[in-house]
Amino acid sequence: MLLVIDIGNTNITMGIYDKENLIGNYRLNTKAKRTSDEYGMALLTFMTVHNVIKEFIEDVIISSVVPKVMHSFNNGIRKYLDKEPIIIGPGIRTGISIQTDSPRSLGADRIVDAAGAYYTYGGPVLIIDFGTATTYDFIAADTTFQYGVIAPGIEISAQALWTQAAKLQEIEIKKPTSILAKNTVTSMQAGLVYGYVGQSEYIIRKFKEALKVDMKVIATGGLGRIICNETSMIDIYDPDLTFKGLKIIYEKYKGLEH
Repeated sequence: MLLVIDIGNTNITMGIYDKENLIGNYRLNTKAKRTSDEYGMALLTFMTVHNVIKEFIEDVIISSVVPKVMHSFNNGIRKYLDKEPIIIGPGIRTGISIQTDSPRSLGADRIVDAAGAYYTYGGPVLIIDFGTATTYDFIAADTTFQYGVIAPGIEISAQALWTQAAKLQEIEIKKPTSILAKNTVTSMQAGLVYGYVGQSEYIIRKFKEALKVDMKVIATGGLGRIICNETSMIDIYDPDLTFKGLKIIYEKYKGLEH
């Protein structure tokens, strides 16, 4: 079995692969400060819920964009699972050739999503990750990561509304029944959801106009489903794309053909 972990700015998500089957997922808040023991116990709890004992885990692979948690997290894995985690970074074969101006500045999560989308759905492909930030990344047919756009995430935009405007309250992010909003809550929901649909469609359209190639559009990320349900310009919403990418990179790292 393979334990796959994605450490993002907002959440830490974990999954277990039993061969080709993904067994559940587990989510922790990244911003809480935890010790190696707390991380280790969280891992064991996740595994226990799915009837997995630590001896079943062959390897652990991690994608992280939050360096400050890595020392405690890695030590938790070593102490409680007796494994040395594989960390996505320089020297790890990913199957994606990065052709940007500063390849080393590209987040591990975006590389993992690129591998997951390309080797699952083919290329050229445009990947939209609705995470803490919303990223739009283009992978060409020859596996090269060529272009990317970064925008504020949906939750960041929502938090800006209720923290910067004194009379606006915290709301649930969901699609209102109509664009014709009649109160403050539904007005904010309409602005967030329909505004993000408009942003997504415009950026997709501009990519297609600029590159003049037929590309698949794959979306992922926690709030992505809300947006994907409102547009025909996104072909597939895959909530497990990052887990798939981690597994693909692991297989390449181990010399297994995917």
